[in-house]
Amino acid sequence: MIKPLNKRVAIHLCLLMSLWGWGVALNSAFAAEPPSPVSLQQLIDATPAGGILKLPTVTYQEAVIVKKPISIISESNATIVNKIEDRPAIRIEADNVLLKGISVVQEGRGETSAVLLKSSHNIIDSLDIRTQSFGIQIQDGSYNEIKNTSIRRNAQESGSYKLTQKRNGIDLFNAHDNVIIGNTISSMFDGIYLESSHRNRLENNRIDHSRYGVHCMYTEGTLVKGNTGMFNITGAMVMGVKGAEVSGNTFIKQYESVNSQGLLFFDVQGSRIRNNKVEGNRVGLYIEQSHDNEFENNEVSYNFVGVQFIESESNRFTLNDFIGNVIEAQATDSQNNSFSGNFWDAFRGIDTNGDKISELPYRINPFFQRLTSKNVAYQLFFQSPGMQFLESMSVVKQSDWSIDRAPLMKPVQLIRTNTDAHSSSTQLLVSTLLLLLSVITIYFLGVKRR
Repeated sequence: MIKPLNKRVAIHLCLLMSLWGWGVALNSAFAAEPPSPVSLQQLIDATPAGGILKLPTVTYQEAVIVKKPISIISESNATIVNKIEDRPAIRIEADNVLLKGISVVQEGRGETSAVLLKSSHNIIDSLDIRTQSFGIQIQDGSYNEIKNTSIRRNAQESGSYKLTQKRNGIDLFNAHDNVIIGNTISSMFDGIYLESSHRNRLENNRIDHSRYGVHCMYTEGTLVKGNTGMFNITGAMVMGVKGAEVSGNTFIKQYESVNSQGLLFFDVQGSRIRNNKVEGNRVGLYIEQSHDNEFENNEVSYNFVGVQFIESESNRFTLNDFIGNVIEAQATDSQNNSFSGNFWDAFRGIDTNGDKISELPYRINPFFQRLTSKNVAYQLFFQSPGMQFLESMSVVKQSDWSIDRAPLMKPVQLIRTNTDAHSSSTQLLVSTLLLLLSVITIYFLGVKRR
């Protein structure tokens, strides 16, 4: 038989059970509350120089400054969101910093950027940047590398912005010997902007729906190679530049503005423009106040105006293809521009010796351009029999016409393809003959030994 509990013991048991219940409740409450996160700036400050800071899949709501050489890497898409006005999300003041795999949302506006570099020898790799201001700025920094990074306007607000309120995707000022490679930039003011910055390399970037895809101002020794521009006002604007190389780029469908061009050169000297494709633009090549430049192996096709000169002299055009342009060339106050060995699809030459070069020079008749400048409706009669007849009757001021003295009978690309095919066939024939000769020699040596 169970004895009843002593009154004092019963009271103690009740108190203990109550305390235990409160303890369980408090413990559950504290366990449900997440621990206070450590700020990204604290993590950066705690990382030693030369160290690696690996970020988890976390969103940091702050702006940070990096003042020592460290690597900040995220393999799981860590995000930094900055809402502070006139302050970059990431400011780098030290050399030898690596940023890789981070998403940056720059909601703060003003003359600032998502990432600001004020130093040298840094690497920006595989960032995803959405910004209401600049994307990446380099100021007074050299030997930096920006690669495989995506920069675009914030989608939810981009429609409310005028073009002049936008900022540049990648912006360099007084920044030399930097490499910008493999980036994608969309819906910015200028995609890549260089000012007073020399010997920078811009390679294999893709830029669309901006004002200028590439914009070079007062630079020397700039390399613009293998880039693609689509649906910008102008593919590339090169101004006040010396010794640039613009090669292997593709600029197509810049036509929505009356000022749209594939490649625009203003006050450019001693530069080489080769192996570019400019197609479907209002003006393919626009050249103003530019001298002593070489244009070689470019494909200028299906533009309203193929090449346009204004106050430009002593530029040399060789081995370029001009195909399907409404107006092939026009010039104003421009003398001594040399054309030789180009293909013009509107020209029907005569090749008597089979060297694929016409014995007749091609005089580029400005009649159609002059006519349509007075009445644009006449553009409907482009290459019509009546228009061709009128052009043939026009001989006014032939001394002002641009002349190709050795025009090609076929496009450069076609000639090169046929030449390569012929060369390959010749090499195959020679190799076959050598193999046959070797077999015959071995056979007769074997017979002689017997």
